[in-house]
Amino acid sequence: MKNNIVVLLFVFLIVGCKAKGTSDPMPKVCSGQVERVAKFPSKYIAARNVDIWLPKGYNKHQKYAVLYMHDGQMLFDSTTTWNKQAWCVDEVVSKLMSEKKIEPCIVVGIWNTGQDRHGDYFPQKPFESLPVSFQDSLLHKVWQAKNIPLFPIGLQSDNYLKFLVKELKPYIDGTYSTYTDPQHTFVMGSSMGGLISMYAICEYPDVFGGAACMSTHWPGTFSLKDNPIPDAFVDYMRQHLPSPDSHRIYFDYGTETLDAMYGPLQQKVDSVMRERGYSKSNWETLKFDGADHSERSWHKRLDVPVTFLLGR
Repeated sequence: MKNNIVVLLFVFLIVGCKAKGTSDPMPKVCSGQVERVAKFPSKYIAARNVDIWLPKGYNKHQKYAVLYMHDGQMLFDSTTTWNKQAWCVDEVVSKLMSEKKIEPCIVVGIWNTGQDRHGDYFPQKPFESLPVSFQDSLLHKVWQAKNIPLFPIGLQSDNYLKFLVKELKPYIDGTYSTYTDPQHTFVMGSSMGGLISMYAICEYPDVFGGAACMSTHWPGTFSLKDNPIPDAFVDYMRQHLPSPDSHRIYFDYGTETLDAMYGPLQQKVDSVMRERGYSKSNWETLKFDGADHSERSWHKRLDVPVTFLLGR
């Protein structure tokens, strides 16, 4: 069982959401439409595709909230993904909008670039708080069976967030009819994408008013044994969580495959949330019995965090 979990870790954290080639097919959606900025240029990080989902009836004379989501190639169409699974974001969000359960929004899906994903999504300041010897061991860590580095070009999550805030968001707000304030700007991801979503709202509380962190990969790497990373995340959050008066944060986890590791670690995070004054009105942590670490599971419960962030 332990070996199976380690293999799953490698698949999801290293190759699971890898980018494809230069001729990436456009996702088909059941509602609305997707526009793409191919290889969005950046001075901070490697160029990558950005997919923008617009709801049916999108009207430039109406203002929309914006939900930024990581691992953008996994969001819409299972026929274009590596594992033939997808979040089916268009299906879930359009249904919630049609039922008037959430405010009108657009979704911005930022692709990962494959092997750089871990370095893009691993929160940098908590990493830098780790003992130097442990930092070095992580930077030199490879997946032994495949000889693939965990951090091929080091950590660049601070630069990834600069890309989101200083380059991508101005483009989105300048191109589409959006609300630009934090109360209408949200960030969401799963696994390592959950970590970077937590980091985004802590580093840029004046930009993001809410974050949803699904199946957050608190271990940060392949094992819990002698691993100081979870405590580094907790200590960082204790110091940097934004004000509960103006922010909303959602966490969840399942009980199968990788998610089976997360319960005790999430409990430590929950203690910090309470310490910092978060309560039912602005914070939620949910456990989903039987849910595993996959797009299929995240799709099944996606309506919950979306409603929490954007609910009317």
